[in-house]
Amino acid sequence: MPTQRGLIPPGVVGTPFSPRATRVMLLGSGELGKEVAIELARFGVEVVAVDRYAQAPAMAVAQSSHVVDMLDGAALGRLIEQERPDLIVPEVEAIDTALLERLEAEGRARVAPTARATRLTMDREGVRRLAAEELGLPTSPYFFADSLGQLGAAIDRLGLPCVVKPVMSSSGHGQSVVRSPDQVEPAWEQAQSGGRAARQGASRVIVEGFIDFDYEITLLTVQHRDGVTFLDPVGHLQIDGDYRESWQPQPMTDQALAEARRIASAITSALGGWGIFGVELFVRGDQVIFSEVSPRPHDTGLVTLVSQDLSEFALHARAVLGLPVPAVTCLGPSASRAITVEGHGVPVFHGLDQALAQPSVQIRLFGKPKVEGHRRVAVVAARGQDLDQARQRCQRAAEALVVELEPRP
Repeated sequence: MPTQRGLIPPGVVGTPFSPRATRVMLLGSGELGKEVAIELARFGVEVVAVDRYAQAPAMAVAQSSHVVDMLDGAALGRLIEQERPDLIVPEVEAIDTALLERLEAEGRARVAPTARATRLTMDREGVRRLAAEELGLPTSPYFFADSLGQLGAAIDRLGLPCVVKPVMSSSGHGQSVVRSPDQVEPAWEQAQSGGRAARQGASRVIVEGFIDFDYEITLLTVQHRDGVTFLDPVGHLQIDGDYRESWQPQPMTDQALAEARRIASAITSALGGWGIFGVELFVRGDQVIFSEVSPRPHDTGLVTLVSQDLSEFALHARAVLGLPVPAVTCLGPSASRAITVEGHGVPVFHGLDQALAQPSVQIRLFGKPKVEGHRRVAVVAARGQDLDQARQRCQRAAEALVVELEPRP
């Protein structure tokens, strides 16, 4: 089993490929991990990108990369032993978190923010029980179900409509809204096929009572060596639990913002460690209801690439390295929009010049090697005089960008 190379001394970073290199292993190397890798590289960190498939986005910018099933504890343990990173930064849910907890408990690995936070947020049951049952935070009513029969009983108790989700999934995979009795069985089947642990035979789902909210936000919260920093609230639009559009700052009443910060502080403090947390909240008037939390950069936070002087990725890099997190400056009303495609093949982008002709627009093409089904392949972001203008600029840029799926050779 791996031996740790030692904690990173405060304020000290080595040189990549040297004996004193500061080596960070990313477990998960998608588009969010790619931005984290870029920010770590700005500090001279040697980045090791790991994912379950080859040519993942972060692998294009990391110093080295590996393909491994991160749910396979033995294989992951061998890789950590081989690379001996100073710091492990999980970027996805599908990881053998028991291994990370064991290594951290033995002092043989350091995980950001912590191995416990990674485990609790890997599945919705752990974080929901922490939020509702231990911390007493306001949440939607919920039940867990391990079979179609239990799902039906839970829905009978909660009433319709309700939301069914796999306990372990991301980006809306396997999630559905049940509005009538004939949708119960299809919701169960969708949860079984769409969860992160579906291939392991996992079947547990969470059933949530439907929340009638005015809007939903992500409150990006940075836990760092000097305390906690709240970023301006990010409003967002999700379809079937999948991020499609976000904007910052979301207008809120002073009372609602204070309550959102209270909830975010409570859950992130309980999880512990340093790094950025994406705390998802429902807002109805001045009432705020906890939904979910991710101990890593959040997809809705892609808007911070243009909205702030330091993006969520830059802040995450600083926090996990134990560096100071300064006051963050908002650069003005901003928005982002995901570019998604459906089908099979290798993405080819057309109209990039027309899309970039829109004022203040920035575009990130993720560099995903292929599309199999529904996938997010790029994001557009822009600032404006107000949120409406920023969102309109994103929409026009997104409409100009056409994605062709070319058959793989």
